[in-house]
Amino acid sequence: MTKNKWMFFIGIYIIFGIAAHLCAIPAFARRYKISCSTCHSPFPRLKEYGEDFAGAGMILKEEEKERDYISAGDDLLWLNRDFPVAVRFEAYGLYEQDSDVKTDLQSPWGLKLLSGGTLYKNIGYYFYFFMSERGEVAGIEDAYIHFDNIFGSNLDIMIGQFQTSDPLMKRELRLTFEDYVIYKKTPGASKTNLTYDRGVMLVYGIDQTGTELVGQIVNGNGKVEAGSDQIFDQDTGKNLGFRINQELFGLFSLGGYVYSGTETDTSGLDNDILYWGPDLSISIGPVDITAQYLEREDSDAYFDHGRTMKTTGKIFEMIYSPELDKSRYYITMLYNSVDSDLASLNYETMTLSTTYLMARNLRFTLEYTRDLKFDKNRFVLGLISGF
Repeated sequence: MTKNKWMFFIGIYIIFGIAAHLCAIPAFARRYKISCSTCHSPFPRLKEYGEDFAGAGMILKEEEKERDYISAGDDLLWLNRDFPVAVRFEAYGLYEQDSDVKTDLQSPWGLKLLSGGTLYKNIGYYFYFFMSERGEVAGIEDAYIHFDNIFGSNLDIMIGQFQTSDPLMKRELRLTFEDYVIYKKTPGASKTNLTYDRGVMLVYGIDQTGTELVGQIVNGNGKVEAGSDQIFDQDTGKNLGFRINQELFGLFSLGGYVYSGTETDTSGLDNDILYWGPDLSISIGPVDITAQYLEREDSDAYFDHGRTMKTTGKIFEMIYSPELDKSRYYITMLYNSVDSDLASLNYETMTLSTTYLMARNLRFTLEYTRDLKFDKNRFVLGLISGF
C-alpha cells in the first residue's frame, strides 16, 4: 500500500477508538437489566438463549412484572411503562481496488431506530426504521406483531414485514460487511427475491424430535410503496415458502427450503418462480459452520415469452469464537457464489473478517474480500454499535 492508503486506515482506527467510549446500553438489556452477552455473541449474532428470546416475541417472560406496565385497572391493557427504544449505528471505511473511488468513508453507512417488547400476554412486537441507509432514508424494514404459543401450542405467528430468507440465514445478524448475495439477486425484470416482503410467517416446533417447521405467505413483490388505490401487492397471487429443519445429535442440523410463486407484469405476462435447496449447520466447540445451496428458476424473467432461466447460489460461513460466548475476538470466513444463465448476476467472493469487542455493545471489524470473478480486493474497517 502507498503511504496515503496507510494514513487513511490509521485515521479511521483512531476515530473508531475514540468512539468506543461513547456508548450506552441497548433497549432489551436496559429493560431487563441484563448484559448484551445474555443473548448475543457478539451482537447482533444470537446465541441459543437469544434465539429463544426472539422466538418468544421479544419477551423475557420470567422477568415480566406488573410494575413494568400501566393497566389503568383494565386486565386487557398492558401498556409498557417505559417505551423500549434503541439505536444501531454502523460506519465503514473502504478501500476497493480498481474502483473509480478507491477509498471511501461510509459514515454513517446505516443508522436505525429500533423498538420491541410486549403488547399483551404472549404477544410481542418488533420494528425498526432505517433513518439512513447508504445515505438515504430507507424507511421501515422489519416490522411485525408476534403471537407466541397460540392456544398453548408450539405454534407462533408473525404478521407484518420481514425477510423471507430469515428462516435460512438472517442477513441482519451477520458479522460481515459482505452480504449473503444470493438472497438479493433478481433476474431480468423480476421484482421477487428473498429479502423484505409483507405477509404472514408461521413457525411450529416439535420438541420431542427437535424439528422446526416454517411456513410463509407473502405478496412476492418485495418492499414496495402502495399504489394510488392503496394496494401493496402488484398482482393477484401470493407466494408460498416452506422450510423444515431437523436437529441431529445436538451437533448439527439439516434443513430444506422451498419457495414458489408467480408474478405478473402490467402486460399480463407471468413469471413462475421456484426456489429450492438444502442447508447444513454444524456446531463443534468454538466453531460454527453453515453451508447452503439455493437454486432459483424463472419461467419468464423478462416477461417477453423468453426461455427459462436458472440461477444457483452457494453460501459457506464459518465463525470461530475462541472463548465461546466470552470471546472478545471472532474470526469469520464467508464464501459467496452465484452462477446464473444471466451472466450479469454471476458473483464469487471469499471474505475473511475479524471482530473485536471494544464493549458489549460496540465492535470493531477488519475485513478482507477477494473478488474471485474480477480478481480484485476490498478492505473494510467497520464500527458497529447499539445504544
